[in-house]
Amino acid sequence: MVEDKELMKTGTTTVALMCKECIILAADRRATSGYLIANKNFEKILTISDNIAVTVAGTVSDVQLLVKYIKAELKLKQIRTDRESTVKEAANLLAMFVYNNIRKLSMIPGISHFIVGGKDDFGFHVYDLSPDGSIAEIDDYTTSGSGSVMVYGVLETLYERNMSIEDGIKLAVKSLNAALQRDIASGNGIDVVAITKEGIKKALSKEINTRIEA
Repeated sequence: MVEDKELMKTGTTTVALMCKECIILAADRRATSGYLIANKNFEKILTISDNIAVTVAGTVSDVQLLVKYIKAELKLKQIRTDRESTVKEAANLLAMFVYNNIRKLSMIPGISHFIVGGKDDFGFHVYDLSPDGSIAEIDDYTTSGSGSVMVYGVLETLYERNMSIEDGIKLAVKSLNAALQRDIASGNGIDVVAITKEGIKKALSKEINTRIEA
């Protein structure tokens, strides 16, 4: 993640895994401004409805604004139609926001990368929303951010279909740890969220202390 005080390269690591009857979302906590760690406790997994959550990467102001937009639009749609939006409907609407955002005239590029995970009457779904506004449904796993190269190396080797929620959490933490060890823009902590039939719940929240005691 990047604070938009200047025009700088983005950095973060987020992960989404399709498991047996659940989805695991995970992310680090570091927000950077160039080589400066701007925030050590930035939440990158956000709930946009009762059963849908997103991971965020990109320019902080842009992802925060787009999350506010999508939450408001989903709530308004629920009031108007008297039903919850499906995960696909939410992902397509957010993808439209991302598409328009990256193409607006601005001194700061509107970079925003979302992974949408959720459940509806049709099952569990994960969508990858790239910064250009393109959308792809994922049936196994995906990752975003500067640490994604390291994450993919772990997931390609260890991911299995129909993993249990416990194994999914362990794999998400293991893959994030690989990024934290090698990517300077990722770190400071790990958050893991599980989306099950019961809804969205935080499965793990761990701070990584890098302070050297005198």
